[in-house]
Amino acid sequence: MNTGKSLSRTIGILILLHLAVGLIVPFAMLQRLKSSPGFLVNAASMPNRIRVAVMLLFLGSALSIAISCAALHLFRQYSSAMAYWLLALAVASFSLQAVDNAHILSMLSLSQEYALAGPAKAELFQTLAVVVGAARKWPHYCFLLVAVSWILLLCGVLYRFRLVPRALAAFGLITCVLQIASVTFRGFWGLPPETRLAMPLAPAYAGLALWLIVKGFTERTRPLETHAYSGSAS
Repeated sequence: MNTGKSLSRTIGILILLHLAVGLIVPFAMLQRLKSSPGFLVNAASMPNRIRVAVMLLFLGSALSIAISCAALHLFRQYSSAMAYWLLALAVASFSLQAVDNAHILSMLSLSQEYALAGPAKAELFQTLAVVVGAARKWPHYCFLLVAVSWILLLCGVLYRFRLVPRALAAFGLITCVLQIASVTFRGFWGLPPETRLAMPLAPAYAGLALWLIVKGFTERTRPLETHAYSGSAS
């Protein structure tokens, strides 16, 4: 039985926006910061692009909160703990993204000061660039870890309570685990980046969104809380 068609469409659209605005477009816009000769030289030449990317990152993280709030009432019917954990992870993701964004803007400011200072203070700015770049590393990887954990929990709720086809939710779970492995290997163990582990997440997340827009949620079992109430009444 299909239920909450309007809700599922809303959540599906929000997921597509989250994928584009929070996980693809701003990272593509900031890719040049990593290119040679580095952000110290590159950032000053693209200040508006960086500012727009930062605003998109804020918006993308806010969308995960919006999705959690939109799904809260439905998910609470199955598991209040999982519903509120989903919201808590979304808030944590937004907080970590705010810290990461502050570091990105600090990188821009340092690059602009470097462009004004000229070659006389190049060595000093190179040292500062190492410090500022290193300061961004851990908030960035912590954000990625929490953000993907949020998607993992979302797929877990959908899988556990059969609100979408289990194969679709399972695919999302597997791609999240691969993404977490990629982040962990690169960020916490210093291993070379393995982008192939991260690539499947986007189509899995998009497929989930499209299913919700077209087909909606499907209740195959009665909510756990309904069982609990029935048991107490008897």
